[in-house]
Amino acid sequence: MTLSEPAKGHLAMLAFSALVAGSFSLGSMVANDIAPTALTAARFAIAAAVIGTLALATRGIPRAAFAAPWRYLVLGLLFGLYFVLMFEGLKTAPPVSTAAVFTLTPVLSAVFGWLLLRQLTTPRMAFALALGGAGALWVIFRADLAALVRFEIGRGEAIYFWGCVAHALYTPMVRKLNRGESPVVFSLGMMLAALLLVAAYGWADIRATDWAALSPLVWIAILYLAVFASAATFVLLQYAALRLPSAKVMAYTYLTPSWVILWEIALDRGAPPALVTLGVALTALALVLLLKNEG
Repeated sequence: MTLSEPAKGHLAMLAFSALVAGSFSLGSMVANDIAPTALTAARFAIAAAVIGTLALATRGIPRAAFAAPWRYLVLGLLFGLYFVLMFEGLKTAPPVSTAAVFTLTPVLSAVFGWLLLRQLTTPRMAFALALGGAGALWVIFRADLAALVRFEIGRGEAIYFWGCVAHALYTPMVRKLNRGESPVVFSLGMMLAALLLVAAYGWADIRATDWAALSPLVWIAILYLAVFASAATFVLLQYAALRLPSAKVMAYTYLTPSWVILWEIALDRGAPPALVTLGVALTALALVLLLKNEG
């Protein structure tokens, strides 16, 4: 059976959510061991090399891709902001609070999708977004209502929120600015621009970093973030954003907490309470609703 283009977009975002979850686990472990700008610049440099090699080995980089290079600067600024602010926030924000902030991204993306592309969020899609958000929060707080009630926004959460705003704006901007470039080529242009901007802003931190003295865990995190949570997810996000409405693309962020639980189990950090599976079921139901075409 041949998959439709929207179905391919959904599969891309399923993989995206699983890979992104790993960045939360590893990122929180090394956030205080290296400056956010240095970490982000390193991951972008490696990711750009990976995707550049992939682009040259497949269809190459057509001359037309260099038209209006300002497009890549806009997208690179948004994604660079997201990652720098994410790791800046992880320095002080508890993982639970940070993950809760991340669940605001689909709603923000729906707003930007309407403002930039006039993409309408139907009542069923709005219900699905709300259902997925509730399920994600249930997972994030591990079915502990008292923990949810105690939730307070701190400095780290506030910093990361603005990163999520940039992430949400990035999704509709991909569709608005793409001129027919393939996801790989478009991702390469964006990553090179992001690398340029982040390196220019954080040059002092990059120079001050003793790269040879970094622990093996930091290098493992950098390589994972570059290859799997940058190169692969950038292409997947570009691919999906060209086939799905922005709200549906970012709705897959609701699956991230569930993937994080699987990561934690795989890393032998313990399984969540049984009640948490209710949240997983709600996020799955939300995605089923999003998979259906509007009548």
